Amino acid sequence: MQIENARILILGGWGLVGSAICHKLMEHNPKQIVISSLRKEEAEDACQQLRNEYPNIPQNMFVPVWGNIFTRVEWKDKNWDEVLSEKNSRKGAVKDIFDQLNDDILNQSALYRFVVDNQPDIVIDCINTATAIAYQNVYQTTSVVSNEIDTDNLKSEDVEKMMVSMYIPQLIRHIQILQKALIAGKSKLYLKVGTAGTGGMGLNIPYTHSEERPSRVLLAKSSVAGAQSLLLFLMARTPECPIIKEIKPTAAIAWKKIAYDTVMRKGKPIPLCDMTLNDAYSVNGQFDFNKIDKIKATGDNYKSVFIDTGENGIFSKGEFQAIGALRQMEIITPEEIAEYVVYELMAGNSGHDIVQGLDAFTLGPTYRGGMLYNRAVEKIKKLEKENNVDSIAFEMLGPPRLSKLLFEAYILKRIVGGMKNLNSYSPEEISDKAKKLIESDSKLRSEMLSIGLVVLLPDGKNYIKGFDVKIPAKTDKPIDITPEKIEEWCKDAWVDLRPKSFVEWKSRINEIMSQAESIPENETSSRFTYTKEYWDNFETFDEGKIAGWIFEYEDKGWRWKR
Repeated sequence: MQIENARILILGGWGLVGSAICHKLMEHNPKQIVISSLRKEEAEDACQQLRNEYPNIPQNMFVPVWGNIFTRVEWKDKNWDEVLSEKNSRKGAVKDIFDQLNDDILNQSALYRFVVDNQPDIVIDCINTATAIAYQNVYQTTSVVSNEIDTDNLKSEDVEKMMVSMYIPQLIRHIQILQKALIAGKSKLYLKVGTAGTGGMGLNIPYTHSEERPSRVLLAKSSVAGAQSLLLFLMARTPECPIIKEIKPTAAIAWKKIAYDTVMRKGKPIPLCDMTLNDAYSVNGQFDFNKIDKIKATGDNYKSVFIDTGENGIFSKGEFQAIGALRQMEIITPEEIAEYVVYELMAGNSGHDIVQGLDAFTLGPTYRGGMLYNRAVEKIKKLEKENNVDSIAFEMLGPPRLSKLLFEAYILKRIVGGMKNLNSYSPEEISDKAKKLIESDSKLRSEMLSIGLVVLLPDGKNYIKGFDVKIPAKTDKPIDITPEKIEEWCKDAWVDLRPKSFVEWKSRINEIMSQAESIPENETSSRFTYTKEYWDNFETFDEGKIAGWIFEYEDKGWRWKR
């Protein structure tokens, strides 16, 4: 990927690593760097510092954007606790995480708007996603709800707060939005600067967030970080997505500055307090957190010498010496990370790209697996004949669309025999014969209905179903049937016997045959997969092969990495 003349969006560009990456990128003449940060003043400060350092470049080289990328545009500048304290916004947050992804959720997302509105060629994500999600602390919100259940005083507000603090649903929605944003924004490369959550240490990490060791919250951070890496691994295997990379530092990242100033914790100064020895409380009795009558505020804030390590906070001399000591977290500098990031952007192989590592060390399809796959298919066919059954679909693999396609193709096979015979029948004839087939073949009908499929009859006005229904998903109340919903359900799972369904099937089969017939007769190389020989010269109607072709060519669900 060429950095020169590229527009680059750096998520978390004000932070320690983001700032170092900005400086490194400037060595390669980018067209524009869009710098995002949580707060407006941070993003603007980052841009101004860069303008001061590079005074001879155009003023629009550095563009600030700001806000919480994990929420809606309308809430991006609000404190999250404030958002959750208001009933409508809290319910909206629940829907944003748990509802099926739709255009409304996408267009309201701050992350989606940042990417789509700026159309970056490259997105570099320096935000610690794992921290942002895990430190919402589902353990704490669950404890509140659990106590309310025990006292028979359950509040819907606290249940909703617990729901929006759940780690995996948040991460899944974040990745879904990110994928859509990168595609809509026409980005060519996405690089994540991730985290291990423990600074490279193991479960014996002594730096914890509670009396528990290792801390559940800290391990949640590592869990989210690991899950995100695997989701990025899957995104990298998605053909329409940009190039996906991740650099994952496994040491304490330091440092931004060393100074004598007010000590800030969670963005606020630490107010000093005092209590004389003469006012000491007795250890007899209870430890009361609210007993503060003898504690006095001094009126001053804590000031000292510290080292600023960016998102990990500021450390005293002693804290920094401990964490950086040999065999503790030890130290990696942001400039080193920036070098690896830019090297990877320029198609270099740093040896530290997590996605490439997973590609290299995961075990894909094998020659033996392919050979035995064909043997297994032949064995299944043999047993079908011996037992006089057809093994079509059980609705265990999913999605329901697969079962629907397999049964529709099977019905066509029963009616026309081979693919080459399909054009001898009109859609109306096939529709009529399909109805007669499922009327007369109770076994076929029973199998479809019993696995959860609904069958829409040729008139489009009536349907049959079994006890279990896969689509639509079951709800507490009946669902109004509309023409739009019928079309949606037929696409996803209903066996559709209307003539219009068989118009689509004829078009599909003709495309398959045309594709195979376009291959020259004397072409015998390994170049083509879907040859006439693959389709048995159109003499048969192999529903499994056809479903595989549909998933590749129509649903765009195909594998390109092995």
